[in-house]
Amino acid sequence: MPSVVLATAGYDHTIRFWEAPSGVCYRTIQYPDSQVNRLVITPDKQLIAAAGNPHVRLYDLNSNNPNPVMSFENAHTSSVTAVGFQKEGRWMYTAGEDGFIKVWDMRASGCCQREYKCNSAVNTCTLHPNQAELLAGDQDGNLHVWDLTANARTRLVQPDGEVAMRSISVAPNGTLAVATNNSGNCFVWQLAQEDTSTFELKQQFPAHKGYILKALFSPHSKLLATTSADKSVKLWNVEKNGTLSIAKTLKGHERWVWDCVFSADSAYLVTASSDQTARLWDISHGDTIRQYTGHHKAVVCVALQDQ
Repeated sequence: MPSVVLATAGYDHTIRFWEAPSGVCYRTIQYPDSQVNRLVITPDKQLIAAAGNPHVRLYDLNSNNPNPVMSFENAHTSSVTAVGFQKEGRWMYTAGEDGFIKVWDMRASGCCQREYKCNSAVNTCTLHPNQAELLAGDQDGNLHVWDLTANARTRLVQPDGEVAMRSISVAPNGTLAVATNNSGNCFVWQLAQEDTSTFELKQQFPAHKGYILKALFSPHSKLLATTSADKSVKLWNVEKNGTLSIAKTLKGHERWVWDCVFSADSAYLVTASSDQTARLWDISHGDTIRQYTGHHKAVVCVALQDQ
């Protein structure tokens, strides 16, 4: 396996692996029966999970085996919109347009341990760095917080009426949560360290002129990236008072920008777009270093492991 794993997928039913510096595609996995909505590399760097409709499949990163080594063929009853792992890989969470969030035991043949029902289709879901809470956003504009220890929902917020929530991110240092929606609005909450169910709305503002499809904090918690249907990517500084200020706007994609991922050192960003490409950006200069070309339809998800 290369020291850097960079993978993209989308609507052409393929997962493509790239040599990050050269832009050469060295492996392609066919995903024949649906688009791929999300890609996530497992914490042990051995597998990559692909979320489709209605399945989640895990592929070996260390071989050329084209077949999944684990498969959740009916993970949900419709498209799977989120997938992620507990930091030691003991369990996986998924969310879908069927309105459910599910937790899967990876040590017990992938059985479903728990499921939580939201009000409508779940568009986004993420695990708090404390590994004990799941935050999810739905099509009706609700933000849900589920406490895994109490096995109950501890918070339900609708910050912008019924405008669909599109993406949620929690800073790795656990201090802030950000949610974005279909109106291009961004909401920033301060998280109390002693009581993580306590949210203080610090800021709300229009960040883009279209859907904000992804919001993601950098590994060092000092930046937030947002990607949008307005074709742009924006980088935001996280200020000491917990608010965001614009740092840079990255332009180059010709259609919607669906997904992004930071490098481990927070110096680079990779984005995925409906223009059928992915791009590697130098954050300090705001320039495209490399363009990854080979998909035949929209690229909607990207995964990177460069530690």
